Amino acid sequence: MQIIEVKVKTNAFKNEVKLIDNKKLFVKTTATPEKEKANKQVILLLAKFYKISKNQLEIVRGIKSKNKVIKIF
Repeated sequence: MQIIEVKVKTNAFKNEVKLIDNKKLFVKTTATPEKEKANKQVILLLAKFYKISKNQLEIVRGIKSKNKVIKIF
């Protein structure tokens, strides 16, 4: 199990994941923050970034915030 911190930018021009340091990421998503669309898109982008299933990721803190804590199983 690993815990990572993620800062999210919604309504971005393109989807992108940038590594800031070992446990911090910056994620840009084209999704809007309505009805958890952005959270779902962030999980998909992180799953592709880490090459794991989206079911192995869970938002632990920050559901309605730009700053999120995500657990990787």
